Amino acid sequence: MRFLINSKKFITVSDILFKPLIILSFIFLLIGLTFAFFLSPEDYQQGSTVRIMYVHVPSAWLSLMTYLVMTIYSIVGLAFRMPFGFVVNTAVAPIGAVFTLICIISGSLWGKPMWGTWWVWDARLTSVAVLLIIYMIIIFINYSFENIQVREKIASIFILVGSVNLPIVKFSVDWWNTLHQPATISKLSKPNIDPSMMAPLIIMTVAFIFIGITIAILRIRTQIIIREQNL
Repeated sequence: MRFLINSKKFITVSDILFKPLIILSFIFLLIGLTFAFFLSPEDYQQGSTVRIMYVHVPSAWLSLMTYLVMTIYSIVGLAFRMPFGFVVNTAVAPIGAVFTLICIISGSLWGKPMWGTWWVWDARLTSVAVLLIIYMIIIFINYSFENIQVREKIASIFILVGSVNLPIVKFSVDWWNTLHQPATISKLSKPNIDPSMMAPLIIMTVAFIFIGITIAILRIRTQIIIREQNL
């Protein structure tokens, strides 16, 4: 597993994994979209609008997962002085920002017919908006300092500070009375979703994960080259 913390090992392993990941991304996305648009049933209340879930929920999960990865690699970079942690942070921050933006846009498209409004400043939506702002600040920091080592450390410290928002996003629907529905899927209870909808949701989530990893590999490899040229 040294490829997760070593640049040279990462390049070697990514050469092997890249093409299979592209193929898997395409297969899972094709299957997921087929289920989402043609095989998955309509909701008895929401009708076809429920199909937005198959994009909204995976993008929401990936926005949080990406930031969690960045938090871990910030610790790796700062505490263990492993530059690869900084490389990963710089590479995946835009990916997390895109997932968060997709989550917000798809949520607005879903919220308009369900709630009668595109946006409400409730706890879940506001905390996700804050997450997007945090991502944007991290990206800004990564392009704001000429000294690459300084900007990497500042960005990593900011990532750790911003990580306090993760539990707020996750548990906001439990801690406060929000318009957003509570978690439908939980490790501690049976999912409140029919298997006919759960299956495409899982497939689309896997597709999003593979797509995210594929893009991350490209960006990490690019950042490794940029860092080597600037140091």
